[in-house]
Amino acid sequence: MAENIEIEFKNLLTEQEFNQLRTRFNLCDAQFTSQTNHYFDTEQFSLKSHNSALRIREKNGQYEFTLKQPLQTGEGLLETNQMLTSEQANQALTAGIIPTGEVSDKLQHLIPAQLSLRYFGQLTTVRAETNYQEGLLVLDKSSYLDQTDFELEYEVSDYEEGCNYFDQLLSTEQIPKRQTANKVERFFSKMKERIEQN
Repeated sequence: MAENIEIEFKNLLTEQEFNQLRTRFNLCDAQFTSQTNHYFDTEQFSLKSHNSALRIREKNGQYEFTLKQPLQTGEGLLETNQMLTSEQANQALTAGIIPTGEVSDKLQHLIPAQLSLRYFGQLTTVRAETNYQEGLLVLDKSSYLDQTDFELEYEVSDYEEGCNYFDQLLSTEQIPKRQTANKVERFFSKMKERIEQN
């Protein structure tokens, strides 16, 4: 089973701060690549109630099915990943047919059998990555539901060490530390806001 533990720190940025960090780390246009996340949940938001998220990530013509669940320690996420064919991805997106495998096995423990998954929409990210201290620094510009936001992520293997490096970078660059929800939470929050306005 393709599982890994994800420990990352994140901070929303202004466009000016995003460009400031681009310059600081010498990131040119050619270093940015595009990827699209397609998000799923039940009508009752069963996954959200478990602080979990389900997506298909489309990147470079490949499709990766990922379930993210919180670790009991509260210091990261457990990711279960499964590669899909374009046909499997298309069936999930258009007909709600979830492919069998590692991800669906885990979903059975989170979602009652009588509930079906629904595709809610997509978020496209233009991303650049660079090594920084003991981890991977990521600059993201994401577009979804007529919204664009900018974000700094820092992926590490050690929580305490990563936290210190991340805080030092924000302090050095004079970027305020902001409470930052993850992408799927921001997507669903914006979607809920739009539904309430209509």
